[in-house]
Amino acid sequence: MFACNYLLSGVEEDTTVVAAADAQNYAQKLGIAHGMAVQELGWDEDTADELRASVEDAIGSELLDEDTDEVIDVVLLWWRDGDGDLVDELMDAIGPLAEDGVVWVLTPKTGQPGHVDPSEIAESAPTAGLTSTTPVSLGTWTGTKLMQPKTPSKQR
Repeated sequence: MFACNYLLSGVEEDTTVVAAADAQNYAQKLGIAHGMAVQELGWDEDTADELRASVEDAIGSELLDEDTDEVIDVVLLWWRDGDGDLVDELMDAIGPLAEDGVVWVLTPKTGQPGHVDPSEIAESAPTAGLTSTTPVSLGTWTGTKLMQPKTPSKQR
């Protein structure tokens, strides 16, 4: 947090600004850049609006929903304990995914309602043909990046 003095129209105002470094870096942490097609699945009233806004600002458009016909670069899958079968959801998510696209499984952190044990993601990913990486902290949510295995290039 830092304080700023502003002189606007001859009136000095003291304003306190809270640096929202995490919010500004959410899209960067997720590897999301301008022009990417980002699909959001599993939205509910508990999702992190600041994360969603960060991604929309970065891509320069709104998040796509499950009805899109576009090829997807990144899927943001909000997932909570009790949401159903993660393998089934991942299989649906990878359908429109670009060859080098990724799925971010976003789960509530430990101690938050709906927390998902990381082992559930680790066990579900390979069944859906995906590999997982180390989770990243995203406010009250945790993001686990799932990728499609790289296919070896053909030798000539």
